[in-house]
Amino acid sequence: MSSAVYDTLILSDLHLGSEISRAEQATRMLRENRFRRLILLGDIFSDLNFGRLTKPHWKFLGYIRKLSNPKRGIEVVWVEGNHDRGLSNVMSHLVGVRVYEEYEWTFEGRRHLAIHGHQFDRFAVNNLLLSGLGTLVHLQLQKLDFQGKAFSRFLDRLNARWLRLPAKVASGAILHARMRQADRVFCGHTHKAECRERDGIAYYNSGSWTDFPPTYLTIDSGGVRNHEYHEQAEGREPAPIDSTGAEAADESGFLEEAEYESVG
Repeated sequence: MSSAVYDTLILSDLHLGSEISRAEQATRMLRENRFRRLILLGDIFSDLNFGRLTKPHWKFLGYIRKLSNPKRGIEVVWVEGNHDRGLSNVMSHLVGVRVYEEYEWTFEGRRHLAIHGHQFDRFAVNNLLLSGLGTLVHLQLQKLDFQGKAFSRFLDRLNARWLRLPAKVASGAILHARMRQADRVFCGHTHKAECRERDGIAYYNSGSWTDFPPTYLTIDSGGVRNHEYHEQAEGREPAPIDSTGAEAADESGFLEEAEYESVG
Protein backbone atom coordinates (compact mmCIF):
# COMPACT_ATOMS: atom_id res chain seq x y z
CA MET A 1 0.00 0.00 0.00
CA SER A 2 1.31 3.45 -0.84
CA SER A 3 2.23 5.58 2.17
CA ALA A 4 1.75 8.81 0.19
CA VAL A 5 -1.43 10.78 0.70
CA TYR A 6 -2.62 12.60 -2.39
CA ASP A 7 -4.98 15.52 -2.43
CA THR A 8 -6.91 14.02 -5.37
CA LEU A 9 -7.03 10.79 -7.35
CA ILE A 10 -8.88 10.73 -10.69
CA LEU A 11 -9.99 7.74 -12.72
CA SER A 12 -12.38 7.53 -15.67
CA ASP A 13 -13.80 5.26 -18.34
CA LEU A 14 -14.16 2.09 -16.31
CA HIS A 15 -17.21 1.09 -18.37
CA LEU A 16 -18.86 -1.21 -15.84
CA GLY A 17 -21.06 -3.67 -17.71
CA SER A 18 -18.50 -4.07 -20.46
CA GLU A 19 -16.54 -7.30 -20.73
CA ILE A 20 -13.33 -5.33 -21.15
CA SER A 21 -13.81 -3.36 -17.92
CA ARG A 22 -10.96 -3.85 -15.46
CA ALA A 23 -13.14 -3.27 -12.40
CA GLU A 24 -11.26 -5.68 -10.16
CA GLN A 25 -7.96 -3.95 -10.85
CA ALA A 26 -9.57 -0.54 -10.30
CA THR A 27 -10.85 -1.62 -6.90
CA ARG A 28 -7.42 -2.96 -6.00
CA MET A 29 -5.76 0.26 -7.10
CA LEU A 30 -8.04 2.32 -4.85
CA ARG A 31 -7.21 0.07 -1.91
CA GLU A 32 -3.50 0.48 -2.56
CA ASN A 33 -3.55 4.29 -2.52
CA ARG A 34 -4.41 7.04 -0.08
CA PHE A 35 -6.20 10.23 -1.06
CA ARG A 36 -8.39 13.00 0.31
CA ARG A 37 -10.59 13.35 -2.78
CA LEU A 38 -11.66 10.81 -5.40
CA ILE A 39 -13.05 12.00 -8.74
CA LEU A 40 -14.80 9.44 -10.93
CA LEU A 41 -14.43 11.31 -14.20
CA GLY A 42 -17.24 9.83 -16.26
CA ASP A 43 -18.17 6.69 -18.20
CA ILE A 44 -17.96 4.60 -15.08
CA PHE A 45 -20.79 2.64 -16.69
CA SER A 46 -20.93 1.37 -20.25
CA ASP A 47 -24.71 1.72 -20.58
CA LEU A 48 -27.91 1.70 -18.53
CA ASN A 49 -28.28 -2.09 -18.47
CA PHE A 50 -27.47 -3.14 -14.90
CA GLY A 51 -27.97 -6.77 -15.95
CA ARG A 52 -24.52 -6.67 -17.55
CA LEU A 53 -22.79 -5.94 -14.24
CA THR A 54 -20.64 -8.79 -12.95
CA LYS A 55 -19.60 -9.49 -9.37
CA PRO A 56 -16.33 -7.47 -9.68
CA HIS A 57 -18.40 -4.56 -11.06
CA TRP A 58 -20.75 -4.64 -8.06
CA LYS A 59 -17.78 -4.90 -5.71
CA PHE A 60 -16.28 -1.75 -7.21
CA LEU A 61 -19.55 0.10 -6.58
CA GLY A 62 -19.68 -1.31 -3.06
CA TYR A 63 -16.21 -0.03 -2.38
CA ILE A 64 -17.09 3.44 -3.67
CA ARG A 65 -20.00 3.45 -1.25
CA LYS A 66 -17.61 2.59 1.59
CA LEU A 67 -15.27 5.41 0.59
CA SER A 68 -18.16 7.88 0.51
CA ASN A 69 -19.00 7.23 4.18
CA PRO A 70 -18.62 10.67 5.88
CA LYS A 71 -16.63 9.04 8.69
CA ARG A 72 -13.75 8.45 6.29
CA GLY A 73 -13.33 12.13 5.49
CA ILE A 74 -12.88 11.44 1.77
CA GLU A 75 -14.70 13.58 -0.76
CA VAL A 76 -16.06 11.36 -3.53
CA VAL A 77 -17.17 13.15 -6.71
CA TRP A 78 -18.86 11.64 -9.75
CA VAL A 79 -18.65 13.63 -13.00
CA GLU A 80 -21.19 12.45 -15.57
CA GLY A 81 -19.93 10.98 -18.85
CA ASN A 82 -21.87 10.36 -22.04
CA HIS A 83 -22.29 6.66 -21.16
CA ASP A 84 -23.55 7.60 -17.68
CA ARG A 85 -26.49 9.67 -18.92
CA GLY A 86 -29.71 8.81 -17.12
CA LEU A 87 -27.93 7.33 -14.11
CA SER A 88 -27.40 10.43 -11.99
CA ASN A 89 -30.31 9.91 -9.61
CA VAL A 90 -29.66 6.17 -9.40
CA MET A 91 -25.98 6.69 -8.68
CA SER A 92 -26.61 9.24 -5.95
CA HIS A 93 -28.74 6.64 -4.18
CA LEU A 94 -26.62 3.64 -5.09
CA VAL A 95 -23.22 4.77 -3.85
CA GLY A 96 -24.04 7.88 -1.85
CA VAL A 97 -22.21 10.45 -3.98
CA ARG A 98 -23.26 13.58 -5.83
CA VAL A 99 -23.12 13.62 -9.62
CA TYR A 100 -21.93 16.72 -11.49
CA GLU A 101 -21.73 17.77 -15.12
CA GLU A 102 -18.40 19.37 -14.26
CA TYR A 103 -16.61 19.92 -11.00
CA GLU A 104 -14.32 22.73 -9.80
CA TRP A 105 -12.00 22.90 -6.82
CA THR A 106 -8.95 24.83 -5.65
CA PHE A 107 -5.69 23.28 -4.50
CA GLU A 108 -2.62 25.26 -3.48
CA GLY A 109 -3.94 28.41 -5.13
CA ARG A 110 -4.69 26.78 -8.51
CA ARG A 111 -8.17 26.41 -9.96
CA HIS A 112 -8.91 22.89 -11.17
CA LEU A 113 -11.74 21.82 -13.49
CA ALA A 114 -12.90 18.25 -14.13
CA ILE A 115 -15.23 17.52 -17.06
CA HIS A 116 -15.61 14.18 -18.85
CA GLY A 117 -14.75 15.54 -22.30
CA HIS A 118 -17.54 14.23 -24.55
CA GLN A 119 -18.80 17.82 -24.63
CA PHE A 120 -15.90 18.56 -27.00
CA ASP A 121 -16.58 15.53 -29.20
CA ARG A 122 -19.01 16.81 -31.84
CA PHE A 123 -19.69 13.35 -33.23
CA ALA A 124 -20.88 12.07 -29.84
CA VAL A 125 -22.92 15.22 -29.16
CA ASN A 126 -24.58 15.40 -32.60
CA ASN A 127 -25.16 11.66 -33.09
CA LEU A 128 -26.58 10.38 -29.85
CA LEU A 129 -28.59 7.55 -31.43
CA LEU A 130 -25.71 6.43 -33.62
CA SER A 131 -23.32 6.56 -30.67
CA GLY A 132 -25.73 4.49 -28.60
CA LEU A 133 -26.04 1.93 -31.37
CA GLY A 134 -22.26 1.78 -31.64
CA THR A 135 -22.04 1.04 -27.91
CA LEU A 136 -24.50 -1.84 -28.21
CA VAL A 137 -22.64 -3.31 -31.18
CA HIS A 138 -19.33 -3.02 -29.35
CA LEU A 139 -20.76 -4.75 -26.27
CA GLN A 140 -22.00 -7.63 -28.43
CA LEU A 141 -18.65 -7.94 -30.20
CA GLN A 142 -16.98 -8.28 -26.82
CA LYS A 143 -19.05 -11.40 -26.14
CA LEU A 144 -17.79 -12.96 -29.40
CA ASP A 145 -14.18 -11.87 -28.93
CA PHE A 146 -11.42 -14.24 -27.84
CA GLN A 147 -10.14 -14.49 -24.30
CA GLY A 148 -8.31 -11.30 -23.42
CA LYS A 149 -10.63 -9.25 -25.71
CA ALA A 150 -7.69 -8.01 -27.78
CA PHE A 151 -9.84 -7.32 -30.85
CA SER A 152 -12.41 -5.32 -28.88
CA ARG A 153 -9.66 -3.19 -27.36
CA PHE A 154 -8.10 -2.68 -30.80
CA LEU A 155 -11.44 -1.42 -32.14
CA ASP A 156 -11.72 0.96 -29.21
CA ARG A 157 -8.30 2.49 -29.95
CA LEU A 158 -8.99 2.59 -33.70
CA ASN A 159 -12.25 4.48 -33.17
CA ALA A 160 -10.51 7.14 -31.06
CA ARG A 161 -7.78 7.63 -33.68
CA TRP A 162 -10.28 7.78 -36.57
CA LEU A 163 -12.30 10.50 -34.82
CA ARG A 164 -9.12 12.34 -33.76
CA LEU A 165 -10.57 12.41 -30.25
CA PRO A 166 -7.42 13.20 -28.24
CA ALA A 167 -6.68 16.41 -30.17
CA LYS A 168 -10.33 17.53 -30.30
CA VAL A 169 -11.01 16.96 -26.62
CA ALA A 170 -7.74 18.59 -25.53
CA SER A 171 -8.38 21.67 -27.66
CA GLY A 172 -11.98 22.05 -26.49
CA ALA A 173 -11.10 21.45 -22.85
CA ILE A 174 -8.32 24.07 -22.84
CA LEU A 175 -10.64 26.64 -24.40
CA HIS A 176 -13.34 25.81 -21.86
CA ALA A 177 -10.83 26.06 -19.00
CA ARG A 178 -9.75 29.49 -20.21
CA MET A 179 -13.37 30.67 -20.17
CA ARG A 180 -13.76 29.30 -16.63
CA GLN A 181 -10.42 30.83 -15.57
CA ALA A 182 -9.05 27.44 -14.54
CA ASP A 183 -5.34 26.66 -14.37
CA ARG A 184 -5.72 22.92 -14.91
CA VAL A 185 -8.40 20.90 -16.68
CA PHE A 186 -8.96 17.15 -16.44
CA CYS A 187 -10.85 14.93 -18.90
CA GLY A 188 -11.46 11.31 -19.82
CA HIS A 189 -13.46 10.10 -22.83
CA THR A 190 -10.57 9.57 -25.26
CA HIS A 191 -9.21 6.51 -23.42
CA LYS A 192 -5.71 7.92 -23.97
CA ALA A 193 -3.68 9.13 -21.00
CA GLU A 194 -1.79 12.32 -21.78
CA CYS A 195 -0.86 15.82 -20.69
CA ARG A 196 -0.55 19.02 -22.73
CA GLU A 197 -0.08 22.68 -21.95
CA ARG A 198 -1.17 25.69 -23.94
CA ASP A 199 -1.45 29.38 -23.09
CA GLY A 200 -0.62 28.67 -19.47
CA ILE A 201 -3.38 26.05 -19.07
CA ALA A 202 -2.44 22.45 -18.30
CA TYR A 203 -4.62 19.69 -19.76
CA TYR A 204 -4.59 16.12 -18.42
CA ASN A 205 -6.44 13.03 -19.58
CA SER A 206 -6.89 10.14 -17.17
CA GLY A 207 -7.00 7.42 -19.84
CA SER A 208 -9.19 4.37 -19.24
CA TRP A 209 -9.69 1.08 -17.43
CA THR A 210 -10.63 -0.93 -20.51
CA ASP A 211 -7.18 -1.32 -22.05
CA PHE A 212 -3.77 -2.33 -20.76
CA PRO A 213 -2.21 -0.84 -18.82
CA PRO A 214 -5.05 1.07 -17.16
CA THR A 215 -4.18 4.57 -16.00
CA TYR A 216 -5.15 7.17 -13.41
CA LEU A 217 -4.13 10.66 -12.28
CA THR A 218 -3.00 11.96 -8.91
CA ILE A 219 -2.56 15.51 -7.64
CA ASP A 220 -0.40 16.57 -4.73
CA SER A 221 2.13 19.24 -3.81
CA GLY A 222 4.55 17.71 -6.30
CA GLY A 223 2.15 18.33 -9.20
CA VAL A 224 -0.06 16.16 -11.40
CA ARG A 225 1.09 12.67 -12.31
CA ASN A 226 -0.30 10.07 -14.68
CA HIS A 227 0.16 6.50 -13.46
CA GLU A 228 0.00 3.16 -15.18
CA TYR A 229 -1.45 0.45 -12.94
CA HIS A 230 0.32 -2.89 -12.90
CA GLU A 231 -0.29 -5.85 -10.63
CA GLN A 232 2.16 -5.41 -7.79
CA ALA A 233 3.45 -6.92 -4.63
CA GLU A 234 2.08 -5.41 -1.44
CA GLY A 235 4.04 -2.36 -0.35
CA ARG A 236 5.24 -1.31 -3.78
CA GLU A 237 4.37 2.08 -5.23
CA PRO A 238 2.21 2.29 -8.36
CA ALA A 239 4.36 3.04 -11.40
CA PRO A 240 4.01 6.61 -12.75
CA ILE A 241 4.00 7.30 -16.47
CA ASP A 242 5.86 10.55 -16.43
CA SER A 243 6.83 11.22 -13.00
CA THR A 244 3.78 9.78 -8.47
CA GLY A 245 -0.93 8.93 -5.50
CA ALA A 246 -4.28 8.65 -3.25
CA GLU A 247 -6.15 7.25 -0.19
CA ALA A 248 -6.55 3.79 0.70
CA ALA A 249 -9.63 2.21 1.85
CA ASP A 250 -9.80 -0.08 4.80
CA GLU A 251 -9.29 -3.82 4.87
CA SER A 252 -12.92 -4.74 5.39
CA GLY A 253 -14.86 -6.64 2.77
CA PHE A 254 -17.06 -5.33 -0.02
CA LEU A 255 -20.79 -4.90 -0.16
CA GLU A 256 -22.11 -7.76 -2.22
CA GLU A 257 -24.16 -7.22 -5.35
CA ALA A 258 -27.30 -8.57 -3.68
CA GLU A 259 -27.50 -5.37 -1.67
CA TYR A 260 -28.08 -3.39 -4.87
CA GLU A 261 -30.39 -5.69 -6.82
CA SER A 262 -33.45 -3.78 -5.67
CA VAL A 263 -32.13 -0.50 -7.05
CA GLY A 264 -33.85 0.34 -10.35
